[in-house]
Amino acid sequence: MEKRRAQAHKNAEHGDADENPKDFHKRYYRQVPLEIAVGRRVFAPSWLMTVATLCLLTLFIGLGRWQWDRAATKELIVADFERANTMLELGTTTTRELPAFAKVSVRGVWDSERQFLLDNRTRDGRAGYEVLTPLQLPDGRWLLVNRGWLAFEGYRDRLPDVASSLAGQLGEVEIRGRLGELPSYGLAGGRAAPARVGPWPRVTSFPQTSELAEALAGDGQTLRLESRVLLLDDAEPAGFLRQWQPFAAGKGPEQNWGYAIQWWSFAVLLLVLYFTLNLRKRV
Repeated sequence: MEKRRAQAHKNAEHGDADENPKDFHKRYYRQVPLEIAVGRRVFAPSWLMTVATLCLLTLFIGLGRWQWDRAATKELIVADFERANTMLELGTTTTRELPAFAKVSVRGVWDSERQFLLDNRTRDGRAGYEVLTPLQLPDGRWLLVNRGWLAFEGYRDRLPDVASSLAGQLGEVEIRGRLGELPSYGLAGGRAAPARVGPWPRVTSFPQTSELAEALAGDGQTLRLESRVLLLDDAEPAGFLRQWQPFAAGKGPEQNWGYAIQWWSFAVLLLVLYFTLNLRKRV
């Protein structure tokens, strides 16, 4: 019975809409009590369109401001990158005690047998890996050195040879580079911690420092791994493609400025449509 009554009510509404379309429109799309004469037309918006426009307008403006703020943050990061020109010695100082992107010289011993391949790293549209090689410091700490980018060879079961390039660097070495951060998780690819067991090198994607430390230490052991990595200087041997920048090509503040302008353009277009669609001829 209830279903029949509901269906009868819907049928009555549809019939009313067919017989009296103007009354039906006024009932469900009531106008804001505002009429502004514009030449031979009158601006008389409906409540429904007004509320929808205000909600979307707030959203578009907010998204534009968010992207603009992100661009401003990236500008500060670029400034820090360009400002860091003095070479510092790491010594017993932790990487977190030094400024972002600081240029440092480090002494230590390479561990060529245990290396990581950072997956989902692209250069000029090509997929590849970034090579993270552990360096043991004189005080027992470990520092991961990003030795650069290698192209993906097309086979997941054929990982690149990253150990042979360190064959001539036995014993303690002194290297230079910039302090950097591990890549943060993004929407472009999934996150995968490195395996704790198995052959080396081990592939990982957007890993955390603790996960890398556990993979290096092995079961039941711990080691002190610095949270920042060293981006190996372009002039240093035993590296791959480097040319470090604070952001990947095309992902600097310019990208966010473009997004901000795009969202604000949507807001302007929305206002134009709102006023255009609510202009009616005078009765």
